[in-house]
Amino acid sequence: MKITQLTSFLVPPRWLFLRIDTDAGISGWGEPVVEGRAQTVAAAVDELADYLIGKDPRHIEDLWNVMYRGGFYRGGPILMSAIAGIDQALWDIKGKHHGVPVHELLGGPVRERIRVYSWIGGDRPADTAQAARAAVERGFTAVKMNGTEEMHFVDSHAKVDRVLENVQAVRDAVGPHIGLGVDFHGRVHKPMAKVLMRELMPYKLMFIEEPILSEHLEAIPELAAIGAAPIALGERLYTRYDFKRVLETGGVDIIQPDPSHAGGITETRKIAAMAEAYDVALALHCPLGPIALAANLQLDAVCHNAFIQEQGLGIHYNASNDLLDYVTDRKVFAYENGYVAIPGGAGLGIEINEAYVAERAQVGHRWRNPLWRHDDGSVAEW
Repeated sequence: MKITQLTSFLVPPRWLFLRIDTDAGISGWGEPVVEGRAQTVAAAVDELADYLIGKDPRHIEDLWNVMYRGGFYRGGPILMSAIAGIDQALWDIKGKHHGVPVHELLGGPVRERIRVYSWIGGDRPADTAQAARAAVERGFTAVKMNGTEEMHFVDSHAKVDRVLENVQAVRDAVGPHIGLGVDFHGRVHKPMAKVLMRELMPYKLMFIEEPILSEHLEAIPELAAIGAAPIALGERLYTRYDFKRVLETGGVDIIQPDPSHAGGITETRKIAAMAEAYDVALALHCPLGPIALAANLQLDAVCHNAFIQEQGLGIHYNASNDLLDYVTDRKVFAYENGYVAIPGGAGLGIEINEAYVAERAQVGHRWRNPLWRHDDGSVAEW
């Protein structure tokens, strides 16, 4: 079997899909994207195609090493996301070739389903509590919210009070036993992270995500000592070598690699295994489309330390299109009682509606994340 073509599809709301075709008539799908840099990732995929055309798609480990090591410069969001989508598509092809889901090729499942959480907003909170209540009514047993708007290095206690009011409103809306994750989104610097972590202690949070940017890993043990909640991070890390520093530094309880950013199924599986050796939990990052979610679930099936899965069905980014629009079987992601079943079909376990993908690719997108500024005019973290 030989790879014959790689075709990218830029589709709303902010996704990039990839189809890899072979001379055996088997095609595989992946989702290589950096949110806000989709066109750049598409260009990287096109460059990597020079290595891939004519190669056997079943030789995934070797092709991964060619893409990562063969270009001399390595790592970073663009290259690793391009490799990630290609890798997903290669696993999809291999699973279809053998007629089994990817997780069977990775040793077989350790679970049949995994708990999921719903993202409920919180950037400019007005209706976050209502969104949390609605998610619970739809069957979710866990939700995640953005904790704060932009914050200076040292900011006012009025902003801290607003964070606490928002978290309190959500906790009041859903009760004490619904899992509640609060995402600082890298918007908070260490001085204010210390304040917020202390103030959030009474709310029995499931985790606090990205309390500071991953560039400042050396501060994580200091924040972890405050003990407000388990610390989660990793969506902006891309290789096992990035996560090696996280695990060696300590203080992180949950890692959140994104299999559409962190080198695909091949690399994320290795990252998860490293974390398991440090007794660190896995909660894969996935606010993306259906192919990304399917790849995540194949990994959740085989990673013993996976405990919950992010998913983007119905999130506010998906105004023009949602996950299920692009699959032929809208029941493939079977949500029930706060869990989603691991897809059991061949490959990634989903069938893409190719005609609709082609139609929406004619529309495309140029999604960019918001640009925020502080009240003094300086650029703020979003």
